Amino acid sequence: MIKPQMFSGYHAVEAMLRHRPEAILELFVLDARAEREEQRLEQLVQAARGQGIAIQQARKDVLAKHAGPQNQGVVARARPRRPGQERDLSALLDTAPSPIRLLVLDGVTDPHNLGACLRSADATGVTAVVVPRRGACGLTPVVCRTAVGAAESVPYFEVGSLAKCLDDCRQRAIHVVGTDLSERSVSVQEFRPQGDLAIVMGAEGLGMRDQVRERCDTLVFIPMRGEVQSLNVSVATGVVLYQLAPEI
Repeated sequence: MIKPQMFSGYHAVEAMLRHRPEAILELFVLDARAEREEQRLEQLVQAARGQGIAIQQARKDVLAKHAGPQNQGVVARARPRRPGQERDLSALLDTAPSPIRLLVLDGVTDPHNLGACLRSADATGVTAVVVPRRGACGLTPVVCRTAVGAAESVPYFEVGSLAKCLDDCRQRAIHVVGTDLSERSVSVQEFRPQGDLAIVMGAEGLGMRDQVRERCDTLVFIPMRGEVQSLNVSVATGVVLYQLAPEI
């Protein structure tokens, strides 16, 4: 049994209520809000009551104690989402419509970055997000709050070996595209994707590991006009996903 945690933020809790209401054990809601906020929280409360979830009115300091000050007036005590595994990813790829777009994150450990990557993945219609079972931060409460609901909506998988996962992708004729600044890299603006893609983003600061880079069919980079030569991984992910997404 996965130990319950405290999840906060209106959109994160609302998405959990829609996708996994059985995971929510208890809902804490601020007992005094501005009129607009009170209306949407009341809708959330009514939906939770319809699922038989216990509701508690709580003071601002109590909510902050449960989940920090950035809680938007609602905190859910809930079981974390259980990521899919290799066999689940394989089953998804067997039935997913083309063009497939996988987002593969090689060691993104900052929860704010992972949450923002999930948000971009949701916005661009990514088929699934894949991370290593070790060396990633997991679907923590901070990730879920930052993702504003995308941590529930986007298919999410943890695998033991990204290298093996990418080998499996290539066997399925999924073109592996890695982001890297090297002699053989081409501008992401010039790359013309055809068919299914697995888009690999490297870890903050370190980039992709060698064993992952070696599996890439194409390497791309984001052209930079200023003096800064790199972007935060979540910002870079948004840029690349929009550039390589099917027509939205």
